[in-house]
Amino acid sequence: MLRLTWVQPEDLVGHELRQARQDGRDATAIEARWTAAGGHQAPPRAGASPTPTARGLRRLAAELLDELAALTSPLAPDEPTDLPAIVRRCPDWPTPPGHGHPGTGGTPAGRHRPPGPGPQERRAAPDPARLEAAWLGRAVGCLLGKPVEKLPLSAIRGLGRAAGNWPPTRYFTARGVPARLLAAHPWNRRSAGTSLAENIDGMPEDDDLDYPVLNLLLLRRHGRDFGTEDVARLWLEELPAGRTFTAERVAYRNLLDGLEPPDTARHRNPFREWIGALIRADVHGWTNPGDPGAAAAQAHRDATLTHTASGVHAAMFTAAAIATAATGDADVHTCLRAGLTVVPPRSRLARAVRHAVELATTHADFDTVVDTLHALHGPTHHWVHAVPNTALLAAALTHADGDFTGSISRAVSGGWDTDSVGATAGSIAGLLAGGPDALPEHWTAPLGNRLATSVAGCDGIGFDTLAQLTHREATRP
Repeated sequence: MLRLTWVQPEDLVGHELRQARQDGRDATAIEARWTAAGGHQAPPRAGASPTPTARGLRRLAAELLDELAALTSPLAPDEPTDLPAIVRRCPDWPTPPGHGHPGTGGTPAGRHRPPGPGPQERRAAPDPARLEAAWLGRAVGCLLGKPVEKLPLSAIRGLGRAAGNWPPTRYFTARGVPARLLAAHPWNRRSAGTSLAENIDGMPEDDDLDYPVLNLLLLRRHGRDFGTEDVARLWLEELPAGRTFTAERVAYRNLLDGLEPPDTARHRNPFREWIGALIRADVHGWTNPGDPGAAAAQAHRDATLTHTASGVHAAMFTAAAIATAATGDADVHTCLRAGLTVVPPRSRLARAVRHAVELATTHADFDTVVDTLHALHGPTHHWVHAVPNTALLAAALTHADGDFTGSISRAVSGGWDTDSVGATAGSIAGLLAGGPDALPEHWTAPLGNRLATSVAGCDGIGFDTLAQLTHREATRP
């Protein structure tokens, strides 16, 4: 029987109840009604419960989702989603020289963009070689994390150690791993056939690469001043629904139901603070080198199709950090500080990132950093939530001091959304490395300069071609 993941009301209630606990809404009475009616908690790993539910319980789930949405979060004043409100709360928002502090409104919905440099002021785009390293780095980090996605931290460590690959300095392998360990902790079933070292033949499809390709197409069609509605239209035209997950799938469903942004991100979407918008942020940073404010604003227009609050802040943080790395003249610590300038400082995401950086600066053993992060965030957050994953990203990059292998190794060794955090760490570290020749060959050679993707006309595209296309968009006024 077909059990469609990530959209069934009875599977969303548990996620929304957890989201309510995270953002301070009192959902005690609603949770009691759900439990008394026989409702279940959210599936811990999968996107759907294993068996169908009664029709009456599904109707109740839909009603309770709407009641939960009506509750007000006490954190909302410190964690706005609206861009002008975000900018007002960021005292160090990165405004280019010659421009005042942005964020006073007066721009059509979905198109607000803080002032950035004009065509003559814009910094030179990164060399195509640097962009190729970023694309390759993103693919390598994603590929490293794919076979261990969804596995608990103890399993990832056990599999890596059994193969003599801990912390991982090469792709995961089943060779030499005891059968009992593989039986207890099977690889991600969708990925093992293409992402274990013995199976890699080109970069397999993954949403962590599909979205950057799609956003490159977005910029080619609409330029830097695209609106959120342009993102929505592009998805409906070019993105197969079956290639969407969590918040993206809910937003896609909402579009088909006739909702428009930003309601697409809010309506019955308990995944709106998860990592999906973050994994779409790279192109916005790559095409705004030296202008983290413009990169963050561009990422905001993309993110608000599907996300709110922490989910949007994570995308903006990532875009700003990448825009700073794209200049080629900043170290990783400067990049992370730039990322924090576009996030409200009292928000959960900003606090989590600052704490993670402090941990990584304090402890020489990265496993100690990871254990501390898991003890803090693990009991309360889903493994795909933006807050713990962004904290892990910042910790990994800080601890590795920007080194490529060290960055992706630490990102993946920290568990949670391994392929997504590995991908973003690889993108930033690839930019800092400066070119494809600076990346170790044992990481890049198995990719064969070939990316599989569902984006029409791009399947099998080379990373060198993607870099040239990105460079074109980065230099377009």
